[in-house]
Amino acid sequence: MGLYSKRPSAIPTDMAEWPGMDDVRVQAVNKAAPEHICSFMPAEWHPQRAVQLTWPHDATDWAERLDEVTDCYLRIAYEISAVEPLIVVCKDAETLSALLHKQLPQRCVDNIRLVQCPTNDTWARDHGFITVNVEGEYHLLDFRFNGWGGKFDAELDNAINRHLYASGLVRGVYEDHLDFELEGGSIESDGLGTLLTTGACLLNPNRHHDISKEDVERELLARLKAKRVLWLDHGYLAGDDTDSHIDTLARLCPNDTIIYVKCEDNADEHYTELQLMEQELQAMLTMSGKPYRLLALPMAPALYDESGLRLPTTYANYLVVNGRVLMPSYGDSELDSKAKAVIERAFPNRSVVMVDCRILVWQHGSLHCCTMQYY
Repeated sequence: MGLYSKRPSAIPTDMAEWPGMDDVRVQAVNKAAPEHICSFMPAEWHPQRAVQLTWPHDATDWAERLDEVTDCYLRIAYEISAVEPLIVVCKDAETLSALLHKQLPQRCVDNIRLVQCPTNDTWARDHGFITVNVEGEYHLLDFRFNGWGGKFDAELDNAINRHLYASGLVRGVYEDHLDFELEGGSIESDGLGTLLTTGACLLNPNRHHDISKEDVERELLARLKAKRVLWLDHGYLAGDDTDSHIDTLARLCPNDTIIYVKCEDNADEHYTELQLMEQELQAMLTMSGKPYRLLALPMAPALYDESGLRLPTTYANYLVVNGRVLMPSYGDSELDSKAKAVIERAFPNRSVVMVDCRILVWQHGSLHCCTMQYY
């Protein structure tokens, strides 16, 4: 028997007979935003039509620990497909189909579709489409992905969106934004016109070397249909190759709330930068001119790779899906429980489910980095 159950049938790779997809889409369109907002980038907690994973394989950097990361992806796939449709981009659909049927219950298998195409890596958050609602119609924005500033090969990952769109599994108006570098993990939206991001990433010369902060902000506002951008100039995690993605540090939540990583140990290398980041967050105001409600996450336990280098563990890298929040855990029951309680305060109407992500940080990412939602 597998992790959850054993089933023999095959997983289709197209939209045919995928129950509930159109119903979910209609609900998302109807509930996405207040009537007075015509165009906007949805917040992650808006009703979702599906979530994407890009599956690890033996030609990625996961090769030497493939069994471990596969087990983690199976758990993530289970938790997502239990509540909404799941799209999986993969190298070999036939082999993955057999694995999913062996390990997952039929109710989850029925909610999964596979798209076979070449991939460099697995971080769907950064190579996936970014969705914007334009006057009630969803647009799929295909931005350029350059391997986090040219650090890693990304040619195949940069083409995934076009394969995915051709499959018909994501529906919406395709928009070519390949003239602009933008990763999903570098921006947060509250669905009401506010974006939150970090200057360390979006103003890094390895992303936008020839334009000013004002130019970058102007592009974000126009392309993502936003009204304003809130910039963090402080905050980082050791071992983070993204140049401080916002989804590792601070997250916008419902009801004018921001969850953020707080460091209280003045001997920790992160202490000064995260204290300064906290001060920046305390000074930020909502659209109505009020301070945000701030909820502090504990610093995740320090984990190290085989060379002794610290890995970027963070509880901020959670994923919101329909009806629940999937949060990364790191093997420290006390800290994991404290972080869970904070996330439950931010999302009181959703269950919070822990997923052990210690293997994911070995490659310098976590749960949110693996996923991308569609509306």
